[in-house]
Amino acid sequence: MTSSKVRLEQIAAPENLREAFLRAARGKGHRPDVLAFREHLSRELDSLRADLLAGTVRVGSYTTFIIWEPKERSINAPCFRERVLHHAIVGPCEADFERWLIDDTFACRRGRGREAALRRAERFARRHRWFLKLDVRKYFDSIPHDILLAEITRRFRDRQVVAVWERIIRGYAKSPGRGLPIGALTSQHLANFYLGPVDRLVREELRMPGYVRYMDDIALWADDKATVLGAFHEVGRRLGERGLDLKPSWHLQAAGRGMDFLSYRVFPDGSALTRPSRRRFVRRWRARERELSAGLVGETLARREGILRRLFGPLGNDLGISHRAPTASTAAAAGTIPLTTAAPPTATGTSQATATTTSASASPSAHAGPQRPPD
Repeated sequence: MTSSKVRLEQIAAPENLREAFLRAARGKGHRPDVLAFREHLSRELDSLRADLLAGTVRVGSYTTFIIWEPKERSINAPCFRERVLHHAIVGPCEADFERWLIDDTFACRRGRGREAALRRAERFARRHRWFLKLDVRKYFDSIPHDILLAEITRRFRDRQVVAVWERIIRGYAKSPGRGLPIGALTSQHLANFYLGPVDRLVREELRMPGYVRYMDDIALWADDKATVLGAFHEVGRRLGERGLDLKPSWHLQAAGRGMDFLSYRVFPDGSALTRPSRRRFVRRWRARERELSAGLVGETLARREGILRRLFGPLGNDLGISHRAPTASTAAAAGTIPLTTAAPPTATGTSQATATTTSASASPSAHAGPQRPPD
């Protein structure tokens, strides 16, 4: 395997640090920490460059908070200076992480978000009779630093670049020697990269005919139950070698019965939001209606695309809701129909033949248009 030629001088280059600042500040320009950093931008970037070149860059300053949707998670958001550092190292290294992943791996990849993963899953559900759905137990919290750093060391030639990655990785621990912070840009890329050996096991050694991985959500398909069950044991063994465990709630059943995947129920002929996802959407929709009625949200804000992201959360970002032809209720969310006159959605589904919504729903479809998933 070809190792990365990225050097520390590239990461610490003034133009790379300035670009990293712009990426880190995108959408956050009003925040006090961003404004303070911007006010002394040259001094801050010079300081960060000096710390990088000297090997003394500071890491591990996080703000921790809890979110409860879709489940309880502890989020550790790095301070703004560290966000700039993360963008500075990910920018030059992203192409190498991309090169080390297979086509069936999604998440944190350009053009390979949630929608692409769902379409690939639908394709395999149509072609194969059985599926196996797996999840890694407490994935981000469980990643062993030593094994991850051994992989990083193998793949980066410049030892100074490895040293920066080591500072970032060891700057956080959920338990001794384990864990990556949920909420950091570097964690997303490292976590996706860490399961690369599992991807290659499934595709190159087991030669499973259907496979999709979205971070630690893993799905496999085959035409006979014994093949899928055999893959279950092999994947579990490989994960154990990497210091990880499977959740006990794995599913092995016929594809026609549907598979819960990325907040959708995936069937051979299309997909629909799961019940918990629909309930979350209805709750958000009604909250936005109350805000509009109370004057907390103005008509101008209601007409912006951002209202869809507030309604759908990550689904709105990943599925490109604002680029779909609007239904009556999505048009209401965008502001073309007053929110107070639109009925909240109840359920949604898509037909593979027509790719149209099967109910008057504002819930997002897994399809952006009538085209079939690419082969």
